[in-house]
Amino acid sequence: MSEKIGKGLDGSSSASPVNPPSAPAATTDIRSTERHTRLDKLEREHQCTWDGITDPQDPYNWSWTRKLMIGIVFSLGQFVTLLSASMMAAALGDISRDLGINASTAQISFSGYFLGLGFAPFLIAPISEMTGRKYIWLFCNGWYVLWNALCPVGKLTGLMIFGRLMTGVGAAAGVTLTGPVMADMYGPEERGKSLAIASFLPYFGPAVGPIVGGLLTQEVAWPWLFWTTSIFNAAVTVLGLTCIRETYAPVLLRRKLASIRAVEGEPSLKPWTAAFWSDFLPKLSVHLLRPVRMLVRRPVIQVISLVLAINFGTYTLMLSTFATLWIDRYHQTEAISSLHYIAIAIGTTVATQFGGFFMDRIYKFLRDRANGQSKPEFRAPCMIPGVVLMPAGLFWYGWASEDTVPWVVVDIGAAVFTAGSFILAQASLAYLLDEFTEHGASANASSRMFSYVVGFAFPIFAPQLYAQLGYGWGNSLLAFLFVLLGCPVPLIVWFWGEKLRGLGKRSAER
Repeated sequence: MSEKIGKGLDGSSSASPVNPPSAPAATTDIRSTERHTRLDKLEREHQCTWDGITDPQDPYNWSWTRKLMIGIVFSLGQFVTLLSASMMAAALGDISRDLGINASTAQISFSGYFLGLGFAPFLIAPISEMTGRKYIWLFCNGWYVLWNALCPVGKLTGLMIFGRLMTGVGAAAGVTLTGPVMADMYGPEERGKSLAIASFLPYFGPAVGPIVGGLLTQEVAWPWLFWTTSIFNAAVTVLGLTCIRETYAPVLLRRKLASIRAVEGEPSLKPWTAAFWSDFLPKLSVHLLRPVRMLVRRPVIQVISLVLAINFGTYTLMLSTFATLWIDRYHQTEAISSLHYIAIAIGTTVATQFGGFFMDRIYKFLRDRANGQSKPEFRAPCMIPGVVLMPAGLFWYGWASEDTVPWVVVDIGAAVFTAGSFILAQASLAYLLDEFTEHGASANASSRMFSYVVGFAFPIFAPQLYAQLGYGWGNSLLAFLFVLLGCPVPLIVWFWGEKLRGLGKRSAER
């Protein structure tokens, strides 16, 4: 048997694929030490590993152009699906009229999308950790294209609501997998940069969606909101089919092990695909339970889930009512009102690009101060700007719109709120990816389930909230809720994060 195999299928040991690294000298680059640790873990868990830290098959060592291309394709896919989440906002009045439904029912059709985003990752994430990222992403994109195109057909209320739910199921692949795919290719020291690349286009989606929606609604019929996004995502799916390579190390290592055995002449062994699919269902049942176990048994995910849920719920509530504010209070047209979403686009851009740079700088500083030892809690300081800016922006946006001050003041408040929301979300995702690494997709699915449930519920009561309390006290109520439940999270993560991470660890990740 080749020395490239760390352990045989029977568990017997054989030669290591590479000579064990000696203890690193004081001048050894920290990135090399982290990679050696990663290689040792891969060999223990997957029977073989890469041929050293410079193996070109390792996604960490791919060229920057290949990484960038994969990141852009995944980003485009996530961009169009997040665009769909908010595109309906500017057309809700027309949709209500044509379907003969009231405002609350129209909000259900809008926010039903988020239920699909919330529950589908519990299936998508485990499958991606069994079969790899690429093919489940392609399948879900095709699912999105089909159901999104069907939503407006016949202008039927039932089909619209159910179609939006199913469209969200397909869209969940991008939300679930983009972060883990970037973590497959970039190490912890580049987490901020990789998330900045991956999030630059997608985070424009919720802001650009209403702008495109308002223009299309005014110029053409609102069903084209759905058909144009389906056409665009179909093109992205074809691009992904040709450009994306599998990034998930365990799948790549299974293929490598099968290739080595084929070269060594072991015809009695099944091809890796046949061996894998022969016990697919038993493995699937185990993998499907992992996100649920993580959510139930890992307190650290419960804490992150809580803050993300309040964060995302408030964000979707604002998205669904932002255009209505300008139409009802400022008496603007649908097209003009939708242009105010540019403020949200500015907030997301500042958050993702500055936040990624800030995150990497803080992480490296804290790691160097700890003599090269790294831990996920080094992401906690990056959460602080988010938990400060988000409620501050809510107060600003709420009372400025309540007093009908000049539009630019309202837009600045909305941009501040959005920047805080996305800085917090980005730092929280980085924390989970650092902690759960190989099972990052499952951790992401677990942590965001409550987010999308709340994202479904909050827009439904938004009209009643603002009708009863107005924009000033309505947004203040949301800000006070976040201050109470969200602001303590960075302190909890910094002081007790390591202890929280240890609770339930053995039972949750089998």
